Amino acid sequence: MLGFVRIGGGGMVTRVRTVAFRGIEAVPVDVQVQIAPGALPSFVIVGLPDKAVKESGERVRAALHASGLSLPPKRITINLAPADLPKEGSHYDLPIALGLMAGIGAVPGDAFAGYLVIGELGLDGRLAPVNGTLPAAIAAGAEGLGIICPEPCGPEAAWAGEEIDIVAPETLLALVNHMAGHQLCARPLPRRQPPREGLPDLADIRGQEVARRALEVAAAGGHNLLMIGPPGAGKSMLATRLPSILPALDPRELLDVSMIQSIAGELDGGALSDRRPFRAPHHSASMAALVGGGLKVRPGEVSLAHNGVLFLDELPEFPPSVLDSLRQPMEAGETVIARANARVTFPARFQLVAAMNPCKCGLAGTPGHTCRRGDACAADYQGRVSGPFLDRIDLRIDVPAVGAAEMIGPATGESSARVATRVAAARRIQRMRYERLGAMGVATNAAAPARLIDEVAAPDKESQALLLQAAERFKLSARAYHRVLKVARTLADLSGVERVGRPHVAEALSYRLGFGGG
Repeated sequence: MLGFVRIGGGGMVTRVRTVAFRGIEAVPVDVQVQIAPGALPSFVIVGLPDKAVKESGERVRAALHASGLSLPPKRITINLAPADLPKEGSHYDLPIALGLMAGIGAVPGDAFAGYLVIGELGLDGRLAPVNGTLPAAIAAGAEGLGIICPEPCGPEAAWAGEEIDIVAPETLLALVNHMAGHQLCARPLPRRQPPREGLPDLADIRGQEVARRALEVAAAGGHNLLMIGPPGAGKSMLATRLPSILPALDPRELLDVSMIQSIAGELDGGALSDRRPFRAPHHSASMAALVGGGLKVRPGEVSLAHNGVLFLDELPEFPPSVLDSLRQPMEAGETVIARANARVTFPARFQLVAAMNPCKCGLAGTPGHTCRRGDACAADYQGRVSGPFLDRIDLRIDVPAVGAAEMIGPATGESSARVATRVAAARRIQRMRYERLGAMGVATNAAAPARLIDEVAAPDKESQALLLQAAERFKLSARAYHRVLKVARTLADLSGVERVGRPHVAEALSYRLGFGGG
């Protein structure tokens, strides 16, 4: 994770330190450059390079030529160590170029000592932005080193800390001039995205008091939510208004989210935002797109929704195998992608919000509608969503169609700002509680492990009797039992009371049993 250039002992071997990315972890890579006599000139890159890395030789050669340098007609070997670690991406261009420049004597061998180097080169010598600058800068700072990166990546690297020496030149020539002291590059400043104004407001929702209440409970405790109702009932409207009542990311969450976005190349201009992610993939998304993976392992939608919301509209239209692949991330808060030569882990603690029609035609249960297939229409459609997947959803509510009278009348619902105040207060109570108990990494009731929720919920005898009666009658699984307790704890936090009571358990059970039993 470090960056330095030095002349190897006695031979023409120069070394530059850069990184490879394994998940959001930056792994040290040593770029070793040897320029040796040979019968025929050659340029070889070894060390499990991918296509982009292999092609860097031509980009580097052209960039050096544009900067007034040319490579000697010798045998040039680039080794990316460790040799058994796959190397992917274009960020190896700049460290290779600097190693070659040191090898031919264009710069002193120790000119870049103490730096980690990443960057893609254009044919004219300009530096192009690359993914993963923030994790690389954090890794460099952990070793007490600086980082050299392209100018567009400078604001992103600046978030790693004020003590890190950051050099973000626009061109290869500008970098050489900076290191020689001829024309210094200004240290980049961290950039933050402006607050997003005009988020959809809950005040726009007509009727749907039960759904509004469930949305507030889901936001307060980070609970998964499933809405079932006919087309046009407002399910998507409700889901898209969830971000307007969620609290902003705290500094630790902001850093985690931004590192994932950096790896995925989704940081706009290196600017960070404290707005919680909201991802809404189409139901045609593949398993790799949703949970991560692919030929070059990249984070999926579940990781891009880390510390935020993943909205799955038309839930049964997703392939069953894709939905079931979400079960492990929903439970563990991370996704593990295993390959023959690598095992990559991405954070994936997201809040799932899903919406679905009650049947294929969408009108099952609607007054005055009779489906010609009868109950089989709804049973077959809802059967596309497996029981183990549904078992991981805390809140399940019916969202009936809104009547014309409610549409014509004035909007009377609370605004997002008022609801957000209650949500923030409930989350503050949860965070302080779990900090007091020493539960690292737990900030909401939904994320609390079973052992901990038993301790913090602790319903009174009357509530416990109701919960046990419901568990026996509806055959609640152990997971369902604890998820009801989590929702009841959130309801108590919204009410500002310390003890979970019978009304909280009863309301939590109504959300759990509102669709499909336990």
